[in-house]
Amino acid sequence: MNRTILDRMKRYAFTLFLTCFTLSVFAQIDSEKKLKIVPAEESKKDSASTLLLSPSKPLSNPNNLNIPNTAPLLEFPKKEFSMFPQEQFGNPGELYQKRISENIDDLKLTKEEIEQRNGSTTDVYLGDIRSNGEFVNVVYRDHGYVDGDVIQVLINDDIVHARVYLTGGFKGFKLNLLKGFNKIDFLALNQGESGPNTAEFKVIDDKGNIVSHKQWNLATGVKATVIVVKE
Repeated sequence: MNRTILDRMKRYAFTLFLTCFTLSVFAQIDSEKKLKIVPAEESKKDSASTLLLSPSKPLSNPNNLNIPNTAPLLEFPKKEFSMFPQEQFGNPGELYQKRISENIDDLKLTKEEIEQRNGSTTDVYLGDIRSNGEFVNVVYRDHGYVDGDVIQVLINDDIVHARVYLTGGFKGFKLNLLKGFNKIDFLALNQGESGPNTAEFKVIDDKGNIVSHKQWNLATGVKATVIVVKE
């Protein structure tokens, strides 16, 4: 009897072990199915970049909000580096020069106007005077701004006054006339501070009559000549 009970207990223990083993195998298989891990794939582009570069793709809008369309990235031409600001307007100097070129005819000066401004660069003949008197008085002054004009006076090519400083008042000399030509030269030694060498002169005969009244505008080294002819 004891042997029979022992055999039953062995069969029962074997059946229980077999059942537990079977249940464990099925539980493991089911667990592997449920816990299957799917490996993550790395995105080639960041999600934020994808949204910026794909404006045509609609965004999810669960709350019906107005989402502005994202403009595509624009490529602008590269500017060369410069330490100085770029000019936005035309050069005023070029515009002014163009305007002068268009109106050049209106800006042309006559020969007399050029000499008046810069002084004559060639010797000037102021005419001749005829007189039967014994002498004439020759006077001169700076008729413009007194700026230090200096002249030299020659009679028949001989220096009679080496340096004469022109002032605002008349001064001069008495010339005893020789028969024939009496040539008087006024040589500009400088042009003063403002230039040119400017002077007003008078020739007065022995009776007090003004027989010549002229002006000159000379560059440095240029002469003004007047001739008194005694018959």
